[in-house]
Amino acid sequence: MRKHLLSGVALLLIPAAASANCPAINLADPQGVAPGAFPQQYDLSEFQAAAGCTMEFKENPEIAALNAEIQGNPDLPPLAERLPSEPLVMIPYESVGRYGGVFDGLSNATEAGTSDFMSVRHVNLVRYSDDLQTIVPNVAQSWSWNADYTELTFKLRPGHKWSDGAPFTSADVEFWYENLMLDTNIYETPKDYALVAGQPMSVDAPDETTVVFKLPAPKPGLLAHFATSYAQGFQPKHFLGKFHPAINPEADAYAQSLGFANGYDAIKAYYGNSDWMDTPTPMLSHSQIVANLPAATSPTLESHIYVEDTTEYRRLVANPYFFQVDPTGQQLPYIPRQNELYINDNEVRLLKLVNAEADYKAQSLQLASAPILLENQEKGNFTVDLRPDITMSAFSFNVTHPDEAKRAVFGDVRFREAMSIAINRDELNELAYFGQGTPQQYVAFSPAPPFVDEKWKTHKAEYDPEAAKAVLDEIGLKDTDGDGFRELPNGEKLVLNMNFSTQGIAGQTVELVAQFWADVGIQSVVKEVTPDEYRSAQSANQLDVGLWGKGQPLAIILGTNELFVPPFENYFAHRSGMLWAEWVESNGAAGVEPPDFVKQMIEDINAFQSTPVGTPESDAIGARLVENMTGNMLFIGTVSAPNPIYHSNKLKNFADFKTASYEYYRTYPYRASQWWLDE
Repeated sequence: MRKHLLSGVALLLIPAAASANCPAINLADPQGVAPGAFPQQYDLSEFQAAAGCTMEFKENPEIAALNAEIQGNPDLPPLAERLPSEPLVMIPYESVGRYGGVFDGLSNATEAGTSDFMSVRHVNLVRYSDDLQTIVPNVAQSWSWNADYTELTFKLRPGHKWSDGAPFTSADVEFWYENLMLDTNIYETPKDYALVAGQPMSVDAPDETTVVFKLPAPKPGLLAHFATSYAQGFQPKHFLGKFHPAINPEADAYAQSLGFANGYDAIKAYYGNSDWMDTPTPMLSHSQIVANLPAATSPTLESHIYVEDTTEYRRLVANPYFFQVDPTGQQLPYIPRQNELYINDNEVRLLKLVNAEADYKAQSLQLASAPILLENQEKGNFTVDLRPDITMSAFSFNVTHPDEAKRAVFGDVRFREAMSIAINRDELNELAYFGQGTPQQYVAFSPAPPFVDEKWKTHKAEYDPEAAKAVLDEIGLKDTDGDGFRELPNGEKLVLNMNFSTQGIAGQTVELVAQFWADVGIQSVVKEVTPDEYRSAQSANQLDVGLWGKGQPLAIILGTNELFVPPFENYFAHRSGMLWAEWVESNGAAGVEPPDFVKQMIEDINAFQSTPVGTPESDAIGARLVENMTGNMLFIGTVSAPNPIYHSNKLKNFADFKTASYEYYRTYPYRASQWWLDE
């Protein structure tokens, strides 16, 4: 028996009741029920018509006890009153499940290595189906565009409710956008995905189930953003709005009565000043604080909600108002409890996986860990699949480094080219990736659309250490003290501090590249740090070298322009050019002015997002984006290789993931709400 963090709770697997109404179909055996408008799912009325049945709803026998653990939740009404009038019917991959068990996950820390665990419970207005090509409804029941992609209308599910039983309506989407995303007290600068060509949208809520996004320019990729992003397009106005001065004139007084400094302080405690779902919730960790609050955590639409948060682990229970059911009417999720344990040490995480102490893991698993996992599959009763990764390990130099001498060198494209051709990618592939990868340059789009000229995939990717040495000599990096390593042109020692986190890149990859660079006279110090340490240094513009995975599919780029706008990604990923970003965000009032090719990329990505995909105009803009990004070597690619995905064999309805990548939000396309544990 696996030991759980949960103590004193009996975990009972309850067999599903025999279905006398709607058939227990699955994808392997649809029993003659015709497919719906979207793959693997139906609206209730659509399913009943296709199956010729009337669904009777069933709930988890533990649901009242689970609800009692959610701070501030009232007693539950009957299940039919908790579901929307059109719940989303999820058709399981292999079998209708049984209730029970605890899903065990591993993360690095409270905000590090958590996205695969988060994606298990995630919802958004829409999502990608598991073909990674078809967008399907999720929280929203439907959507429609106007002719020129300047107006996106969502229809919500009548009767949908938050996890505390309050109605979920269009006002919650409007509140999220107008009162959170555009409020400078919460976001000093709006997120790029909340803008179109740098300008805000407007969100109208003409009735409770209709939301209209009005765009200042075409942006067809906005829908793909909602289908892939962790950032949910809604927040509970009935809860957070009580703390917002624009919604409640007494917001500050109300917040102060609960112990907060003001309303915005309360919003930041519950919501954070970030759209990241796993911002720590301090109220959950302090019983004295919780006792004075209306709820310990903000209501959710996700399948599970937090009920405990410590420095070592978090614990969640099923959302009693979750909007999905299986074909027999059982409310999802099947697995009522989730535990998230924090293990920042890669070797300790790996040992726990070998010992079968987790049910699923993808993030922070590197190909280097695959052999030991594969060796222990049978003994541990788990499966390890190697799946393509959209991103590749990439290196970048801090082109706005605070040290002026380093900035001058790192900002010289010749230096970046020399460091690229100094990498022996074939050897790197054999030693770090077991020969399973493809040596390649970073070309921004992954997989590469047709407009990407093949030449860019090998641009400055050939191994030529002698040419690298000649270029380094040419730009004034010479060994002046005879120790075998080069100094800066001003005579100061050049030592690259290569701090990395295994969440973003494998240590073996970093060590090998550091050796290749040493072979051409560039000295470095390699050090493993936590993801939080890496990100803090990156945000403070203190990194010499960026070390993280890099790459996005076309679908993501159409909705998010950050790959081409300084600092070229976000807090959780791979960034360089922090002072260029400061200049852009301040309209030139602060920071460092970027070169013309960066300004061109900013202009081009906005035009690219507003141009129909596949047209000659779109392809020309896309090709120019690739030329400017890859030609200027802001990011140095290495090897495109697969990564492992781990899951317990007790976990049923686990799909064959098409990619091990974060980009489609990991587990989200594979419908984890219909996972169940056969224990």
